[in-house]
Amino acid sequence: MTAAGADRSRVGEVARLFVTLGVIGFGGPAAHIAMMRDEVVRRRQWVDDAEFLDLVAATNLIPGPNSTELAIHLGHRRAGARGLVVAGLCFILPAVAMVAVLAWLYAEYGTDPAVVDLRYGVLPVIIAIVGQALFVMGRTALTSPLPAALAVAAALAFLADVHELAILAAAGLVPLSLAVARSKRTVGRPTLIALPLLLRAGDDPAVPVSLWRLFLVFAEIGSVLYGSGYVLLAFLQRHLVDERGWLTARELLDAVAVGQVTPGPVFTTATFVGWQIDGPAGAAVATVGIFLPSFVFVALLGRIVPWMRSRPAARAFLSGVTAASLGLMAAVLLELAGDALVDPFTVGLAVVALAVLIRTGLNSAWLVGAGAVIGLIGASIG
Repeated sequence: MTAAGADRSRVGEVARLFVTLGVIGFGGPAAHIAMMRDEVVRRRQWVDDAEFLDLVAATNLIPGPNSTELAIHLGHRRAGARGLVVAGLCFILPAVAMVAVLAWLYAEYGTDPAVVDLRYGVLPVIIAIVGQALFVMGRTALTSPLPAALAVAAALAFLADVHELAILAAAGLVPLSLAVARSKRTVGRPTLIALPLLLRAGDDPAVPVSLWRLFLVFAEIGSVLYGSGYVLLAFLQRHLVDERGWLTARELLDAVAVGQVTPGPVFTTATFVGWQIDGPAGAAVATVGIFLPSFVFVALLGRIVPWMRSRPAARAFLSGVTAASLGLMAAVLLELAGDALVDPFTVGLAVVALAVLIRTGLNSAWLVGAGAVIGLIGASIG
């Protein structure tokens, strides 16, 4: 096969994988990361666990949807610049299409945005997938008392509502300080990758909505937002409901509900919001605005991560962030378990899924599909 043919093959491989993950990606970022690890580390061996963990840690340091940014970076790692774009689009667009249909129904017919909620069967399976991934990644990263302690501290801090970025920064600075003390010399300090937004949307809220202003608002949110979908809700409430009055509080809550019950990135809430503000054009502009910064950040990140891995001080910082990232995933897993394991059946389903993963190594996509069928049956007879 020629080099050009090999490149096309890799781009196609990236596209197929991330379309699949975009369709079955229920459960939020922790679940997405676990499914990506199953595919790109265990099954396809694009990267090893150590490099995968470095990418998880680094994407936690930039604003935007972390699992989407990880998908973009893995696509770049596998197929270069084209893979970067293809991975991101293929992971995002299935959810965008689903949300757009629901947004159209809601705008045209006043339809309640609630869809058949498959999460009853899917989320217990996700618990098993994330739990197994955490165990395997933990064996790679938590090889001494310090990173293990940092992971535990990060989980406890997250559960105590400490901001994720503060947790990651503190966790990175601990091993960095120890490395500096051991070297007894001044070393360069790695800088958190938090880039300011170049185009501000802080114009007069009284001016009527336009597509350009809508783009700027969502580009600003995508450029500065850290944290979960609940943080996204706070940003949208301030920008769109309180300051500009482009959306009602009820419409915003309905938008977030759609983002939560559909697979893929929760940031596709922007598609629903944009549609309510200015129809299909508004949906397209809002979606591009909120996701575009992630592509830019990851393109820059691709140059920064190898630099960090090659320098002892930066490597020490990244090791602390890696441990904290695992702690954050563990805390999210605990929260997700509270929503997923609601009765003996769901507990048993999670146990069975975990046993299947451990004993057979079955592709997690099949387990998620089985969980979706169970959720559909439960919704039809509930």
